This record gives sequence, structure tokens and C-alpha cells, in this order.
Amino acid sequence: MPRNRTIGRVARKTGCKVQTIRYYEEIGLLPPPDRSEGNQRIYDQAHVERLRFVRHSRELGFPLAAIRELLSLADKPEQSCEAADRIANSQLESVNARIASLQSLKAELERMIQQCRGGSVSDCRIIEVLGDHALCASGDHDLAKIPNSKF
Repeated sequence: MPRNRTIGRVARKTGCKVQTIRYYEEIGLLPPPDRSEGNQRIYDQAHVERLRFVRHSRELGFPLAAIRELLSLADKPEQSCEAADRIANSQLESVNARIASLQSLKAELERMIQQCRGGSVSDCRIIEVLGDHALCASGDHDLAKIPNSKF
């Protein structure tokens, strides 16, 4: 692929949306690219590799602050990887918390469905439990309370 890559080509090559690439530039995760005489962004291979790193990190659920720190570490390869280990362990803890919450959520949904009598909505256990959280068997299935949760 040629050295002079437009934002559209980089978007296709990395699987990132054009708006996302601009956003990453805006918040400093991606260094500003050179500009053509017509003021068009021109990206190089380093931009593509950095975008792939960011995208893969996002797919693994890392928050932007952690990605920023990981990129800073990657820019100084002579450093110890202790900080990277800490960041990855923190992400693993977050994933484990989300899994536990999802398992609790699954159990509660299964329980609600099992208890449904199949009659009219006025007697529906599902509607009843959704209307009163105190009727849940467990209160630890609130995904909104989990750090980095997209729910």
C-alpha cells in the first residue's frame, strides 16, 4: 500500500470509522498526520499500526485512559512491562466482575421466566419482578454499576 494513505483508506485498512480516527487524533491517541498541499490528512504505516493497537485494545474492553497509558509504554520499549501487567490485570478484574454480574443476571432472568404462570399480564411474574427489584433473588446483576460496562 502506498505511503500516502488517506483517512478513507486507513479506515478501511484498520476497520475504524473515519469519525473514530478523527476522534482518536483529537484526544491524542493518534498523532496528527501530515497534510497534503490540499490540506488532506496523509497517514503512514505507523498510524495504521497505532490504530490497529487501539482498535484491538478497545475490542478487549480496555478504557481509553488505559490505552493511552499502554501506548505510552509501547513508545518506550526499554521500560519494564510491570505497568502493562498492572493495566492488563485491572482489565481482567473488570471482565471477571462483568462475567459474575452477567451470570447473576442470567440466573435472575431464568428464575423470572420459570416462575411465569403464562396467564394474563396482571398475574405475570416477569412484569411483577421487573416492577419491584426487591423481588429479585439477587441484587448484584446491575450491569450499569460495573466499571467499563457498555450497558
